[in-house]
Amino acid sequence: MAMTRKQIQALTRFAGETARGAGEILRKGLNRRHQINYKGRIDPVTEVDIKSERYIITQILKRFPDHAVLAEEGSGSNKKADFRWIIDPLDGTVNYAHGFPFYCVSIGLEYQGEILAGVVYDPERDELFHAARGMGAFLNKKRITVTSEKKLQRALLATGFGYNVGTARKNNLGLFSRMVKKAQAVRRPGSAAIDLCWLAAGRLDGFWEFYLHPWDTAAAVVIIEEAGGTVSRIDGRPYSVFSKDIMASNTVLHPVLRKALTGK
Repeated sequence: MAMTRKQIQALTRFAGETARGAGEILRKGLNRRHQINYKGRIDPVTEVDIKSERYIITQILKRFPDHAVLAEEGSGSNKKADFRWIIDPLDGTVNYAHGFPFYCVSIGLEYQGEILAGVVYDPERDELFHAARGMGAFLNKKRITVTSEKKLQRALLATGFGYNVGTARKNNLGLFSRMVKKAQAVRRPGSAAIDLCWLAAGRLDGFWEFYLHPWDTAAAVVIIEEAGGTVSRIDGRPYSVFSKDIMASNTVLHPVLRKALTGK
């Protein structure tokens, strides 16, 4: 069944409202003492992650009981459905746990295997990034586009490091060192979803990272593509939210960034 433009807009609007509600939970909880557990050596989850995720899933299933949910903290559902919501209730948990105000809520919507729409909400700046296929990308109500920067030495890039940075063969440290020398500057803010949305809004020119998860990128990828950007794997192959690496940029810079990262 094909989705109408009106139906897609309604789903995107619902996702935005839900992300704002979850974001308010996060904003109110910042700088309070948290109960922190660890899924790995340096991979934390707070009680606010759980509270935000429960809120989002409750809202989704109340409105769309037949939809499936893939959620970072595992409280989603594995049932088969045309629609699947891919959510990160708190992207940037390490930042959040330390009171570092760079974090967000990310909600992507997949329809029959394709990411249809995405929203990313930054509570600290009250910035809602949102997009739906074929309808453009927006920051709050303003349309956004990627930059047109062509030269790597004039480009502001962002990246990140996986929680396995201490053990992984591809730990990104070598590429980080290389790109610091080649680009104008490289930033590492600590929330891939915001990094990608800032690229879509023209605040960054390029991004790459390893070992991200579907909930980190599902929403932001459609936002970048609707803002005129390009997303692929680091070697240029097509990207899926289940890929183990990602590279994004404005379209003209993309082959330049790929060559700098891969040497090919």
